[in-house]
Amino acid sequence: MKTTLVRTGIPAACVLGVVATLLSAGAVAQNYPTRPIRMVVPNLAGSATDSVARMVSQKLTDAWGQQVVVDNRAGASGIIGTELTARAAPDGYTVMMATSAGLIIQSLLTKVPYEASRDFSPISLVVNSPQMLVAHPSVPVTNVEELVALGRAKPKQLNCASPGTGTSNHLGCEMIKVMTKAEFLHVPYKGTSLAVTDLVGGQVHIMFNSMPAVWPLAKAGKLRALAHGGVKRSSAAPEVPTVAETLPGFQCITWYALIAPRGVPQPIVARLNGEVVNMLKDPQFSKRLIDQGQEPAATTPEELGKYMQSETVRWAAVVKGAGLALR
Repeated sequence: MKTTLVRTGIPAACVLGVVATLLSAGAVAQNYPTRPIRMVVPNLAGSATDSVARMVSQKLTDAWGQQVVVDNRAGASGIIGTELTARAAPDGYTVMMATSAGLIIQSLLTKVPYEASRDFSPISLVVNSPQMLVAHPSVPVTNVEELVALGRAKPKQLNCASPGTGTSNHLGCEMIKVMTKAEFLHVPYKGTSLAVTDLVGGQVHIMFNSMPAVWPLAKAGKLRALAHGGVKRSSAAPEVPTVAETLPGFQCITWYALIAPRGVPQPIVARLNGEVVNMLKDPQFSKRLIDQGQEPAATTPEELGKYMQSETVRWAAVVKGAGLALR
């Protein structure tokens, strides 16, 4: 050991310090968690994100015997909860069920106090959530082709609701506008629940939303499912076509991922990742997600980091195409 240190020029104290740090981090991860964990959700209680977060938090609680508490911090299309997570201590006791809207899209539309690639430790993707395009039954359309025709014939007379400007729900409508020249009037709400309530009441006409929130209403006849924003039909609603069947290349998918503040020790990140991977391998757990229209999608931390980068590029092209300038 002494000869190696002389040859490399590395002081023995430095090497011993690194070894001590690694051993300490390993010990921390082995004992982790020793107290309750907070899981920040940047959306309202009852939202699709909240539903997935509560399922994951319960599995983690059961696995570790430590409570994982969901903390809903909604507002500003996900910015509030995302900033809160970025500023939290990097000790593994604050994690977040991030959404593509708050983590990626908002940074392309407005100045946010965080940067996805700089301020967070990726843990794992959890689900892809294709957006379902639904309409109030009073709207005289049954499919995307008819919706586009009506949007062209009566420009800006159809209202497209969303849970906030810059959400993937909002950009779904913008993508249809860009691809077809149909004109819809965007109506942003402060959360999904309020938007869906007004859609069911007929105050607004159409909306892209996660399937768990709107598919049960469509099956009950309170809304009409027009299409699905995924790349293939959902096994939960195989009778509903994809938008891409009418508009090739269209894709409107929200994803949820578990992340933490930048600087969380790697052994803790690895332990969190392992638990997410294990729970998504559980057939019963995965079936619950699939039955809601969600697509389980575990990754390594490195894969999630690369996916976040590719999604930044993809959504930047959508934002540019829609003419939504950075504010």
